[in-house]
Amino acid sequence: MAKYSTGGSSGGGGGDSCELCGKSSDSLTEANVAGAELQVCSECASHNDNAKTRPSGDGADRGNDSEQDRKRKAAQNAAKASGVYDGDSSHWEQEGTNYDDDPLPYLVPDYGDVVEQARQDAGLQRDELADELDVPENDLLAVEQGRANQANVAGSLIEALESHLDVQLAEDR
Repeated sequence: MAKYSTGGSSGGGGGDSCELCGKSSDSLTEANVAGAELQVCSECASHNDNAKTRPSGDGADRGNDSEQDRKRKAAQNAAKASGVYDGDSSHWEQEGTNYDDDPLPYLVPDYGDVVEQARQDAGLQRDELADELDVPENDLLAVEQGRANQANVAGSLIEALESHLDVQLAEDR
């Protein structure tokens, strides 16, 4: 694998320079930094991606575990930042949706935009409409963002929105 170089090394023997910061050092160690194998000084050794993985079993799956953890945490952070997930999953665990009793119908294209526009035309904030319909605001947000299926929104919410806002969200039934 080709190495990244700051150009600070003259290519000589001992006393090379750190390939990350350029500092001269007699004791360089190999580190994986952003996918590149580099010779780094002790100060830059903390940037070694291989040293940041969480131990698991015999260590054979460390790279995969840390990648999965990173993706999981990134998804949680994105959901929290967008207001979709507040860290409390009890809503889905306790209430859930019984799709046999309350299936989500096939929805018209751009149903989220239709709901958002109708809500605004009615002069309602999202939390006000959620209160009027007695539904979680996160479910209403999911509908407006076009994520009704992914958020396990019940068909009864779609029917309530159609009735309350006088819009058609479900394709012909």
